[in-house]
Amino acid sequence: MDKKTHINIWYVVLAVSMVFLAQSWWEGQRQVKTVPYSEFKSLLSGGKLQEVAVSDTHVRGKLKDPASDGHSYIDAIRIDPDFAKDLAAHDVEFSGVIKSTWLAQLLSWVLPAAFFVGIWLFFIRRIGERQGIGGLMSVGKSKAKVYVETDTRVTFADVAGVDEAKEELEEIISFLKEPDSYGRLGAHVPKGVLLVGPPGTGKTLLARAVAGEAGVPFYSISGSEFVEMFVGVGAARVRDLFDQARQNAPCIIFIDELDALGVARGAGSMMGGHGKKEQTLNQLLSELDGFDSRQGIVLLGATNRPEILDPALLRAGRFDRQILVDRPDKKGRLDILKVHIVKVKLDPQMPLEEVASLTPGFSGADLANLVNEAAILATRRNADAVTMDDFTHAIERIVAGLEKRNRLLNPYERKVVAYHETGHALVRLALPGVDVVHKISIIPRGIGALGYNIQRPTEDRYLMTEDELLNKMAVLMGGRAAEMLVFNRLSTGAADDLSQATTIARTMVTRYGMNETLGQVTYDAERSAFLAQPDAYPSAVRSYSEETAWRIDEAVRDLIDSVYQKATRILKTHRSLLDTTAARLLAQETLTADELPNIEPFEPPAQTWDGDSVLPASEKMHSANK
Repeated sequence: MDKKTHINIWYVVLAVSMVFLAQSWWEGQRQVKTVPYSEFKSLLSGGKLQEVAVSDTHVRGKLKDPASDGHSYIDAIRIDPDFAKDLAAHDVEFSGVIKSTWLAQLLSWVLPAAFFVGIWLFFIRRIGERQGIGGLMSVGKSKAKVYVETDTRVTFADVAGVDEAKEELEEIISFLKEPDSYGRLGAHVPKGVLLVGPPGTGKTLLARAVAGEAGVPFYSISGSEFVEMFVGVGAARVRDLFDQARQNAPCIIFIDELDALGVARGAGSMMGGHGKKEQTLNQLLSELDGFDSRQGIVLLGATNRPEILDPALLRAGRFDRQILVDRPDKKGRLDILKVHIVKVKLDPQMPLEEVASLTPGFSGADLANLVNEAAILATRRNADAVTMDDFTHAIERIVAGLEKRNRLLNPYERKVVAYHETGHALVRLALPGVDVVHKISIIPRGIGALGYNIQRPTEDRYLMTEDELLNKMAVLMGGRAAEMLVFNRLSTGAADDLSQATTIARTMVTRYGMNETLGQVTYDAERSAFLAQPDAYPSAVRSYSEETAWRIDEAVRDLIDSVYQKATRILKTHRSLLDTTAARLLAQETLTADELPNIEPFEPPAQTWDGDSVLPASEKMHSANK
């Protein structure tokens, strides 16, 4: 006997008992007749009552002979005897009035109880909403937001810059629209498609566009919504989500931030608290094995940390296909800008190609924010249209931060910052293979930037040679070289430049094999390209000796010293331009590319290597010590 049948039997027993109680009460009431008090006294004086029961308010008498209508008892409201004599003397029929107090007594018990129960339920619900639990009866229910075709309102026309990903997802749309014709040769659609890419590249937008193109229901939920404080809730929500999807197939299930749910089992288990996540992940794996892709259910996932996902989740038969949604190239950025400027009034002479060139590394979300910031700046200055200057200022605000004109520097500090930024710009102008200078400024921005250089890449680059990396480091060291050349002292303004140069130098030595002494060997493992700062954290495990570590440190220092000397030689060669440009920057605070001088490309002197001269000085000393 199941639980439901057991509950139904108890309902029947309770109903029968209530019927018997009601019948017994009704029979008892039929034997008692309420009469006026005057009639009660007449029956009493006539000797027709066998016995009488008296209370403070009522009198009840039992008849010697039952009445013709079957009553054996009579009931009356008791009245004060003296008042009853006066009424009887005037031959008036009189009776008492029953004052009902049961409602007041009931409310005196019910209302306080209901008040306290209501307060308790209110606070329980508020606490549950803060914890993401919801009602007690809906703990195991899926929190997926369901969008139908009219709600999605997103198509591939709204998605730009990810043409390869869109082509991959065309197959999903074809299957959902025409499953019979698509599978005529025996092929079936992948069960799961994982969208992988950095934050803000349009993974969620792309998933919604698939649902909008296919015209099917779209279940959207975040991976973190499966994890609750109660054990088993996440697994129950996974089951409920797939049950809803089966009832509304064909449809698309989209799980955003899949890494919150699908982190590798056992990872970080020393800290505890992973039992609920593992149960939820196991249930998801079971559901992926349990449903047939021919039912028309497609599972889409999105993550920017694929390296931490459980391998069982990525195997064939679950998430069969992984699609990279990377940051757009120049053409992709231009296409994205064209999508976002539809609602913005632009200047007819607005060069969107130049904006795309100035935004390397921007994601789709960054470009959307850029267009909005430019429109805000144009509105603030009461302009009729958004111009290139608005986009330039918006880029500076996003990259460098908000202008801090109230951050007043003393004359000496302004002069140091001017020479520092001019040093960067002149070294950049003198070296080949580096980005073109777009603007330099000594207006403080952001938290700690006292000045800045903005460069404009000529093209998207995916490979860099050793010479180009060295030139990039020389540009970074140009600011400190200018300070030392002019003021013969160092300042803290080059802290970020030193950090970036050191990172590049260490990467060249440990990952790219660009050091002849250490050889073509990788000493540091490559980190995920999807993390925000792939080189920000040192490797936890070192797989080389202390001597090799010493050689690496020396090689990094030699590289930085060499590019510093190169930057110094360039600035000494163009010392007059350094002084005049710095003075002009002090006067104007900002210089554009057209206002910077032209410099002949710097050609370093040819060097010939013979014998052990290939070794840096530190390596020669080390060899001699041996």
